[in-house]
Amino acid sequence: MAHPLFQPFTLKKLRLKNRLIMAPMTRCRAGDGDVPTSLMAEYYAQRATAGLIVTEGTPVSPQGRGYLWTPGIYTPDQIEGWRGVTDAVHTAAGLIFAQIWHVGRVSHVSLQPDGASPLGPTDQLPKETQTFAYDDQGHPGYVPASQPHALSGDEIHTIVAQFAQAAENAATAGFDGVEVHGANGYLFDQFLNAGINNRQDDYGGTPENRCRLLLEAVDAAADSIGADRVGVRISPNGRFNGMPEDPEMTATLLHLARELDRRAIAYLHLNDQRTFGEAMIPDQFLAKLRHTFSGAIIICGGYDVDRAQQVIDSGLVDLVAFGTLYIANPDLPARMAQGWPLNDADQNTFYGGGAEGYTDYPLYTESD
Repeated sequence: MAHPLFQPFTLKKLRLKNRLIMAPMTRCRAGDGDVPTSLMAEYYAQRATAGLIVTEGTPVSPQGRGYLWTPGIYTPDQIEGWRGVTDAVHTAAGLIFAQIWHVGRVSHVSLQPDGASPLGPTDQLPKETQTFAYDDQGHPGYVPASQPHALSGDEIHTIVAQFAQAAENAATAGFDGVEVHGANGYLFDQFLNAGINNRQDDYGGTPENRCRLLLEAVDAAADSIGADRVGVRISPNGRFNGMPEDPEMTATLLHLARELDRRAIAYLHLNDQRTFGEAMIPDQFLAKLRHTFSGAIIICGGYDVDRAQQVIDSGLVDLVAFGTLYIANPDLPARMAQGWPLNDADQNTFYGGGAEGYTDYPLYTESD
């Protein structure tokens, strides 16, 4: 009998064909106006045998951008471009969520409207953090993040409204749901972290206050399309994008999990940053989370088929997301289930470019 990893799974109203999730991965291949392209539709449709695809991070507004050529979801042309992607995935019998995203302070003035400063919980500059933007000569490349300014109350309310609109736009574009990006040192993660968020208003100071913005964005998205179509991604122990160690992390994330459980969202997605050289998420934390959050839990971060089966068998999580393996293996579920060899990913083509290293990875054939 096939391992549960390869068996169907019920995610709220959706029937997933297996428990392998395609993780969100920035690929920087959007067209003019950050519009999704037909090449992107081909890329995602090739991987429609995943139980669920979660798209690359998709900014909810021009202010939410932190990298060049990332597809947005705030203009009519972008929505129409995404419609081409969702149609292609659904034609291939797949399911797809849009990861809706605001980078917060991890941005550069060359990407911001009118060259304004990026937005953050405070004006604290992220240390040793780069974005993919335009340099002083106007050439695309990696540049240090620009000095942010602390969000005002009105700006916070605007961002919440942008997430509501992004969820509505995603539904219009044909997505099966959205994943609110609360991980990897971006806006919501910045608010969650006690080492960054020293605000003195309702959005800082306590775990409840530090979780407030993310929960308001989740509520806004849920009001637009239903809580059963909204997932959330977080990164316990994450240090990416200048995130300091946070001694209050466990208390904060368990409070968040309790609140998300009360809202009955679609899932909670954990990004383990072992592949970034960080400590893995401890089983003790997973056990506490499993006790606190009764919905589906996804874990991601350097898993192979053996580790994925083990973590499913442990009962600590329900689904496993794969990133790099999905880049190089569009038929990943079949390769894993059959024990077929895996293609190697070409890191030189991860970001930007065209079909090379994007849609040209071969499917497995018996002659291989």
